[in-house]
Amino acid sequence: MTKVNREAVVTEALGLLDEVGLDAVSTRRLARRLGVEQPSLYWHFRTKKELLGAMAEAAMAPHTTAPLPTPDDDWRAWFLHNTRSFRRTLLGRRDGARLHAGSTPTGDLDRIRRKMEFLVASGVPERDAQMAMLAAGRFTVGSVLEEQADTPPGDSADLPADVPRIDHESAFEAGLALILDGLTHRTAATPRPA
Repeated sequence: MTKVNREAVVTEALGLLDEVGLDAVSTRRLARRLGVEQPSLYWHFRTKKELLGAMAEAAMAPHTTAPLPTPDDDWRAWFLHNTRSFRRTLLGRRDGARLHAGSTPTGDLDRIRRKMEFLVASGVPERDAQMAMLAAGRFTVGSVLEEQADTPPGDSADLPADVPRIDHESAFEAGLALILDGLTHRTAATPRPA
């Protein structure tokens, strides 16, 4: 029997996700892929939910390891870059938004705190910074959910001619601009403490 470690299980599970999609990922299928008996997976993950959480955390690595903002960064440019990075990361995996939705970023809490501190130090009111980060995150997950659920590119010819095609990237950028414009307006209208 093959021995596997936790990292190998997560790596293979993400590979399986990319091949078959979230609905078809099962511990039975994963065990077969790894060449082990299904109960051996429970040595590393007690439940499928625990495995999915580890997969979500690993899938987010490109975003959660990106450089943090520095005091010299323009907060608006950073906000756009951070949100776009999140979107790219979700799109990097099949069903990436579904995998991420509802997961708790346990390893990312310090980074989130530092991002919030950066926005507040840049003059964004704390409550507005919190709500903007939350709104941008949820908007991004929702946008990617819709994009990943959309008709696959090869199947778009089957759609009736009167059904509008959505340019997902343009729609995302327009929504992101609205969030940033609102935050910029609120920040400009809030007096800075002396």
